[in-house]
Amino acid sequence: MDEMLSPEGIGQALRTRWLGREVYCFAEIDSTNLWLQQESQRRALAQGTLAVADFQTQGRGRRERRWEAPANTCLLFSVLLRPDWPAERANWLTMMAGLAAVEAIAAATRLPTQLKWPNDLVVAAADGRWRKLGGILLEGGWQAGRLAQAVLGVGVNVNVPAAALPAFPLPPTSILAETGQPASRLHLLAELLQRLETYYEAAAAGRSPQAAWESRLIWRNQRVQVQEEGKTTATGVLVGTDGWGRLLLRDEAGGVHTIAAGDVSLRPLETDL
Repeated sequence: MDEMLSPEGIGQALRTRWLGREVYCFAEIDSTNLWLQQESQRRALAQGTLAVADFQTQGRGRRERRWEAPANTCLLFSVLLRPDWPAERANWLTMMAGLAAVEAIAAATRLPTQLKWPNDLVVAAADGRWRKLGGILLEGGWQAGRLAQAVLGVGVNVNVPAAALPAFPLPPTSILAETGQPASRLHLLAELLQRLETYYEAAAAGRSPQAAWESRLIWRNQRVQVQEEGKTTATGVLVGTDGWGRLLLRDEAGGVHTIAAGDVSLRPLETDL
């Protein structure tokens, strides 16, 4: 299924009221996140502006990791938001995108998907290992301690053949590789944006997505290790997250430590992931 994404096709498929109603599509671009950041500085863009790419030459993940995928096989997009929220609420956007993504994937493909803290979409493969299906990248603009503007990027491996998947510490996968069936990127985009709009409006009214997001996290109540710059800095039981999405880790003495997203990587103990 090698469908091309176009503004006309997306406009017809969307069921949102404002999210994605101004849309720009690119056959090839360096990064949809970067384009929205630069374009929003150059001219006024409406909240909810959507940038979609069939191929990114400089796709990025968290901590500047490269995100590469064959052309026309992935869902790669970014949206521009202007929350004007207190700084501590920034992680709510990552939570909302994660929830919208796992729900949309289940609705569009029936593939059960969960979340790996802080921003990965994962599935349990037939061999019992967790495999990465996609990720989320949030980049914000701050004014007086508030999140004035945010660019929220989402990447999902949709129709990437198993043989084309790269090798990473957390092995990647795709919807095609897991289900054996190609999926519609357009249908998945429409499902995801509809849910994201609903979550965003709820958060704007003060309703946190944290509890629902935490319920989707893998390795809860399991022993994990926290790594920074490739070195293990802490081990303990993942007991959950706080209201802002920071990891809560209980050590052997019973003390609970707070781990901030963006600083660390998370790995389960006694596995090779």
